[in-house]
Amino acid sequence: MAVVQRDSGRRRLLGPIRRAGRSPRIELAEQTGISRATVTTITAELIQAGLVEEVPRAEETGDGRRGRPRVDLKIRGAARRVAGIKIAHDRLSLVLREFEGAQLAALECDLSAPLLRPEALADELAEAVARLARAGGVAPGEIAGIGLGIAGVVDADQGLVYWSPSLTRRNVDLARLLNDRLERPAFVDNDANLVAVAEKNFGLGQAHSDFIVVTIEAGVGMGLVLGGELYRGTRGCGAELGHTKVHLDGAVCRCGQRGCLEAYVADYALLREAQALPGADPGLSGSGQIEALLAAARAGEPQARRIVDRAGRIFALGLANLVNIFDPELIILSGEQMQFDHLYAEAVIDEMRKSIVQVDKPPPEVVIHKWGHLMWARGAAAYALDRISDLALAELGDG
Repeated sequence: MAVVQRDSGRRRLLGPIRRAGRSPRIELAEQTGISRATVTTITAELIQAGLVEEVPRAEETGDGRRGRPRVDLKIRGAARRVAGIKIAHDRLSLVLREFEGAQLAALECDLSAPLLRPEALADELAEAVARLARAGGVAPGEIAGIGLGIAGVVDADQGLVYWSPSLTRRNVDLARLLNDRLERPAFVDNDANLVAVAEKNFGLGQAHSDFIVVTIEAGVGMGLVLGGELYRGTRGCGAELGHTKVHLDGAVCRCGQRGCLEAYVADYALLREAQALPGADPGLSGSGQIEALLAAARAGEPQARRIVDRAGRIFALGLANLVNIFDPELIILSGEQMQFDHLYAEAVIDEMRKSIVQVDKPPPEVVIHKWGHLMWARGAAAYALDRISDLALAELGDG
C-alpha cells in the first residue's frame, strides 16, 4: 500500500510542478493535500533522479536579512527529450521538446508516398527523427521517446493501428515496430486525439473541462475531452465522427464502408465530385480542383452549388448530433481544410443550431482554430512527455 501511495504522490506532484512552471513546496502541499513532510521527501527523490531541480525564487523586494535563500521547484528541462510527429498525407511534421516543455527544434519533410508499408514508414520516421535531432543539436540517442499522431482507428494503450489511410495493412502493431526500429519507446494515437491534447494543454481548451475538436483534413477526425480527460473508447474506436453513417448504402468511404460522413465532406470526397464536373481541368492539383469547385459554387454554377451545399448540410448534421449527444461547452474546428470556408460558413453553423435540442440556454460556442501541422506535432510531443514522465517515475521504484 505504501508503494502505491508513494507512486501516486510522485505523479500528483510532478504534474502541478510542470503546469506551474515553478512552485514552492508549501504551495504544492496546499494544492495537492499531501503533507509538507511527504512533499519534502518525494521532491527530494525527484531531485535526486534529476527530474526536478531547485531554482532561486525571484523576490519582488528584499529586506537585507540573511538566511537560507528560498527556492522554488521546477522541471529539469535536460532530464528527457521527446519528439512529436504528425503524419499528414504525404508529409511529416516533427518537433523536439525538452522535459520542461520548451521546443528545441522543428522540421517538416516529405514522405516518399502517401500510402506505405508499415516497415517503410518506420524507416522514414527513423530518418526524420535523426534529422530532427541534428536540427536540435542533440544525438538521436538522447531522445527518450516518440509521440506519433496518425489518421485512422488506433488503440493508443496497445499502440495498435487497426486501420489507417497511411498504411497498406490493417492491424499493425505500430508502436512495437517503431520501438524496435527507433530503439526507444514510441507512443501512437489518432491524430485528432492529439490535437485535443494540444488544445487542452496550450490551446483554446485550457479553460474548458468538456470540449470537442473536429479536424477536417484528408478525412474528418474528432477528439473528445470529457471532465478534463481525453476519451478514446474501450477499443480505441471512440469519437470517430468521420465514420458515423449519414446515408444508407451511400458513397464509398476510404475506410471501405459506405455512407460515412467524411465520404461527403473530406477533401477526397470533394475532389471526386469536382472531377465529375463539366469542364473540370485534370491538370490542376487536387487542392486546385477543390478551389475551382468552390469558386464555381460561389459563382452560382448549379451542380457545384449542390455539391457544396450537401457537404455543408451533412457537416452541420454531424455537429448537431455531437451537441445532442455530448452537450459540450465548446466545439473547436481545426485542420488543413480550414483554408476553405464552406464548412464553417455562418449558414452551416446556423443549420447546426437549428438541429440541436432547444433549451433556454445558449448553444455551445463553435470556434475556428487554424493550427498548422507543427502544432499537431506539439500535441504528439505533449502526449509523449506524459508517457515518458510515467516511465521515469516508474524507474524510481519503491523509493
